[in-house]
Amino acid sequence: MRLLLQRVKRGSVTVDGQIVGAVGLGLVVLVGITHTDTRAEAELLARKTANLRIFEDEQGKMNRSALEVGGGILVVSQFTLYADSRRGRRPSFIDAAPPEIAAPLVEVFADALRAEGIERIERGVFGAVMQVEIINDGPVTIWLDSADLR
Repeated sequence: MRLLLQRVKRGSVTVDGQIVGAVGLGLVVLVGITHTDTRAEAELLARKTANLRIFEDEQGKMNRSALEVGGGILVVSQFTLYADSRRGRRPSFIDAAPPEIAAPLVEVFADALRAEGIERIERGVFGAVMQVEIINDGPVTIWLDSADLR
């Protein structure tokens, strides 16, 4: 499971001209799922995401988590995080899990964030063509891969 976290001042997802999810201060999390991912990876990365100290304290140091600042999290499925562009000019997405595996695990991840104490969880629409607006704060962008945390 791969996550691209962006600390944001605000973020939103629009589908067919309608905003379907939006947060203010918090994180936009792009989520990629591979074939071997399970509930365990989703829960591990949710715990890491909720508690990662990437928000500034009074001294301007990254010392607070999304939980501590009351930040919202916008979860957006993103199979292209598993793009393999080592050969040719067109990426392969063979490492991305099919929708029947990926969609439930994206939901497990979002539910696990709530279980960690994040009160505001918003979502994109799995499989939809989405326009994602991200006002990155910092900018702060963090890459998390469950394979690196094992």
